[in-house]
Amino acid sequence: MRDIFLIALYAFLGAAGAGLLGALALHLLRRRSIAGSLAVVAAVAVAAMLAGTLAVARAMFLSSHDLTVVTLVVAMAAVVSLATALLLGRRVVIGARELVVAAREFGQGGRFTAPVGPAPAELAALSRELAATSARLAASRERERALEASRRELVAWISHDLRTPLAGLRAMSEALEDGVVADPIRYHRRMRTEVDRLNAMVGDLFELSRIHAGALTLNPARVSVYDLVGDALAGADPLAREHGVVLVGNRVDAVPVEVDGKEMTRVLANLLVNAIRHTPADGTVAVSAEHRSGSVVLSVTDGCGGIAPDDLPRVFDTGWRGTVARTPPAGAGLGLAIVRGIVEAHAGRADVRNVPGGCCFEVTLPAATA
Repeated sequence: MRDIFLIALYAFLGAAGAGLLGALALHLLRRRSIAGSLAVVAAVAVAAMLAGTLAVARAMFLSSHDLTVVTLVVAMAAVVSLATALLLGRRVVIGARELVVAAREFGQGGRFTAPVGPAPAELAALSRELAATSARLAASRERERALEASRRELVAWISHDLRTPLAGLRAMSEALEDGVVADPIRYHRRMRTEVDRLNAMVGDLFELSRIHAGALTLNPARVSVYDLVGDALAGADPLAREHGVVLVGNRVDAVPVEVDGKEMTRVLANLLVNAIRHTPADGTVAVSAEHRSGSVVLSVTDGCGGIAPDDLPRVFDTGWRGTVARTPPAGAGLGLAIVRGIVEAHAGRADVRNVPGGCCFEVTLPAATA
């Protein structure tokens, strides 16, 4: 037992010496190529075995012939180990260089192309992650371009829509100032109408800016969808009568939701005003609400004749107006963008689809928990 312990001790001391030298070499090569580190690891393994063998051989007083044989065997093993380590290191270095070139092109052109050919699992995982990052950045740039285009359109439309009522107000004020107006009361009413129109546009812009800035503060409370729809229908009824449109509130389930009543009333009002303005006289605008799989779906269906399929994805974009058939007589195309912003702030979703004779806007909200 004592001999075995001594053999193990001598072998450990010899291997430990080689290991310390290898650790020092790895520290010195820590900023060098990984191929050199792999070669050092292979050399340390063989040197540790050789050092341990020599230490045991001297302690056991082996013959010089046996010691030479062992040394030759270990030397051949060292040659094979080093060759294998260098071959593996070369493969890793080549794969890393290709990945560096691809990453450099990614930084310059914004698109990552994964290197062709097999690669170690770690490098392959890094390549996949860079490819996924490239795809996310491309999608982000596309959204940014679309948002920038939308902003430019919004500025152009807002400028146009503001210029028209301002020009009218200026003309009417000059006419009143010059005393050439036969019916001043009518001019005053018209001026008030234009001011109300401007005030509504500025209010929409302020609301939209709060939504985009993430400054929309909600005060959710438990309310019944039946009450929300009833209040919205009552508020939109005068406009519907003016346009000769019939409002119908059918299939409205009295299910509770946790929402900000003021903001959700604005959502329904915007949808109803949009539907009424695009429904011809003697047409019908129907409102419904139902419970679907843990969600509450509010629907507003109009008789506008439908929206072009290519325009459906843009309906809720800021400033979108669509075709001439759906261009409102007033406003800047902000109503539906505000609808989407408020609904998404409630963790909901706003959608639109064509139906026979018109289109259906749906607002999906989480149902209130019991």
